Amino acid sequence: MTKYPPFLRIYGDLSYRGPCPQELVEQISIVNQIRRVYPDTYGRIAVHIRNEGARTHGQVVRHKAEGMVKGAPDLVIPGKPTFLCEIKRQNSQLSRVSKEQLEYLEAAHNEGAFVCVAFGAKAAWEGFEEWLKLTKS
Repeated sequence: MTKYPPFLRIYGDLSYRGPCPQELVEQISIVNQIRRVYPDTYGRIAVHIRNEGARTHGQVVRHKAEGMVKGAPDLVIPGKPTFLCEIKRQNSQLSRVSKEQLEYLEAAHNEGAFVCVAFGAKAAWEGFEEWLKLTKS
């Protein structure tokens, strides 16, 4: 089992080894659930920062100049604190948290953000609900 740094909240069953949806499907599921349950608040401001995928060298240079940052998490919801969630497949053996993602999340945590890694959409919802409790206190 991978050891995660103490600052990082982890959601999901790390021992699960069964079949599971692709990461993209998990991402779509959690965003849709947030938009369905909170259409006029969090559903309006939840954003996915698209920072992965193949690009030409010119595109990489331009995107970096525009503010693209390697390691930015999958789901961002502005607030006090900001919610940052890196979403992975439910089966933790089928995806990994990169060094750049850990560095980004640590820097955000050090600035007061709520940062987490969620293994599956259900786990992401658990993290989101925990974050909601913090925003209400």
